[in-house]
Parts: sequence; C-alpha cells; structure tokens
Amino acid sequence: MTTPPHDCLARNAWICGAYLRTRRQILLDATVQHLQLTALSVLVGLVIAVPLAVLARRWRWAAGPVLALTTILYTIPSLAMFSLLLPVYGLSAGLVVAGLVLYSLTLLVRNILAGLRGVPEETRQAARGLGYGPVRLLLTVELPLALPAAMAGLRIATVSAVSLVTVGAIVGFGGLGNLIYAGMNTYFKAQVLTASVLCVLIAVAADLLLLGVQRLVTPWTRAGRARAPAARGRARARLLGTRAGRA
Repeated sequence: MTTPPHDCLARNAWICGAYLRTRRQILLDATVQHLQLTALSVLVGLVIAVPLAVLARRWRWAAGPVLALTTILYTIPSLAMFSLLLPVYGLSAGLVVAGLVLYSLTLLVRNILAGLRGVPEETRQAARGLGYGPVRLLLTVELPLALPAAMAGLRIATVSAVSLVTVGAIVGFGGLGNLIYAGMNTYFKAQVLTASVLCVLIAVAADLLLLGVQRLVTPWTRAGRARAPAARGRARARLLGTRAGRA
C-alpha cells in the first residue's frame, strides 16, 4: 500500500503540520513542564547564590572555598549528578530541580561576587558616611550596582537550565526532553525536531526577556555607554587642539 504523499505522519517527515495539530496538548504540557522546571531551579539557585556571594565578599577567606565547591559541582556530569541525588529525591521533579540548582550556583555565585567586588570603595565609604548600616548598604548600594554582572550570570544560568532540563527525561521529568527522548527511541522525526526547536525558542526568548529586564533595571549602564562616545570625541578634539598649538 502506497503512503499518501500528503500524509507527513505516515511518511515520517521531519517537518509535519499534522503533528502540530494532533499533538498540540502534548506539546503544551511538555512546554509548561519545561518552563516550570527551568524557572524553579533558577529562582532557587538565585536565592542560594546571593547569600553565598555576599558571604564570600564580606569574608575574603570564604571566597576560595565557596568558588571551589561550586566549580566542583559544575564539573560533575549530569547523569552522575542525578544518580547521586536519586537516593534523596527519588524519581521526582525535585531530583531534576535539585540538580539544576547545583549547576546554576557556579554561574550565579561567580557573577554576583564579581559585581559586588566591582562596587567602588569610595561609594561604600560615602554611604557609610551618610549613616548607612551594613544591611542598608548591601540592599540599596552594593546589590543595585552589582546588577549588571549578576544579570549576565542569570542569563547564562537560565539558558543552561533550559538545555539541562532535557536530561531530566531519564527520570520522566524532562519537559520537552521527554518528547525528544521518546522520539529518538522510535525515530519519530517530527517529534524530535519540533521539541528541539521549541527548546531553542525557549532559550532565546528567556535570554531576550532577561536582557530586557537587565536594561530596565540598570538604566545607568545605557547612559554610560551613550556618554562614552561623546567623551572620547571631546578627548580627541582636545588632543588635536593641543597638537595644533604645538605646531
């Protein structure tokens, strides 16, 4: 029996509109699970990373152990990480979230710490001179000034989490990874391609969204970039004027 030329499912085509129509709810459920696992793991990682970075900034002796520990966690392969966490969390979504949280700590802690270290010391001294205590100084001066570096780390951690969620398919909680894994086992081309493209779109959309948030909450960085060309132009004009005077 000849396969109808218009039946892309029967032909097992890579691009198939019929697959999108008939598996719409399956794709929606997998996408929602993917987003939930990604968002939860990044948020929990952020809640843990901020105190660790502040601790490493306050007590310099703690920076080495904190960075070393988070780096070691990042070097553990994902399958090994899930296996180590399996006795604690079992075959659950918590297993995937815990693994992603541990992976995100390296990126988040390093960038938040770099941002805190980048706050000018004269700014801290000025705030202390105005009567700012340690907590108020941290919340209203240091953390806001550390936002550009922290947001850069958050963007990288989020995109990484989007890709690593797919590995959770080995325990049945991988979002779109479940569809990719099942499609590869059955060589279902349309399912593999569609789920993979959706993963890429989620990663790109998340990065663009966080980039927009970063620009919204750090308007001074845009102003600084806008002033930089003008400042360079004025300096160049002064240099040329000096040279002309010497001539």
